[in-house]
Amino acid sequence: MRVLASFGILTLMLSTRELDSIDHAILRVMQTNGRISINDLAERVGLSASPTLRRLRHLEESGVIRGYRADIDPAALGRGLTVWVTVRLALYDPDELAAFEQSLVALDAVTSVHHVTGDVDYLVRVDIADLDAYDQVIRRQIPSLPGAAHVTSYVVTSTIAEHPDGPC
Repeated sequence: MRVLASFGILTLMLSTRELDSIDHAILRVMQTNGRISINDLAERVGLSASPTLRRLRHLEESGVIRGYRADIDPAALGRGLTVWVTVRLALYDPDELAAFEQSLVALDAVTSVHHVTGDVDYLVRVDIADLDAYDQVIRRQIPSLPGAAHVTSYVVTSTIAEHPDGPC
C-alpha cells in the first residue's frame, strides 16, 4: 500500500502492491483460458478458491486484467488474407490527424491501428477476404483518407509466431 494523503487519523491508501509469483501464475492461466472455473484456477495456482477469487478480483479492479474476449479466427469469417499497411501523413495538423484516425478506424477491414515512430506514422493491420478486397481497401480506401500521403502494404504469406497470450 502507498499513502496518498494523510489527514490526522484518516489516511487514504492506494493498493499498489507488486504482483507476486501467484498473481503471475493466475495471469498465465487466465490468458490461456479466461473461462476457467475459480476452483480449477485455484488448483492450478496452488491456493484455495477464496484467496484466488480475491486476487482475481484485485487484478480486474486494478486494471491489470482489462477484460475477457473470444479469440476469433479471421479466416472463419471469410477474412483469411492479412495485410500490414504503413501510412505516412502529409501534414501533422491536429484536426487532420484526428480526421484521419477516425476515418481509418471506421473501415470495417481494419483490425488494429498503431501510431509509431520512424519513417512512417501508422502501422495498420487489415484482415480481408482476397485480392479483390485488397484492391478496394489498400489501393482505394486508405490512400483516399484525409491526410494520407504514402501507403505501403505487406501481404502476410505465413505467420511464424503469434503470442496472443501476452507478456506473462
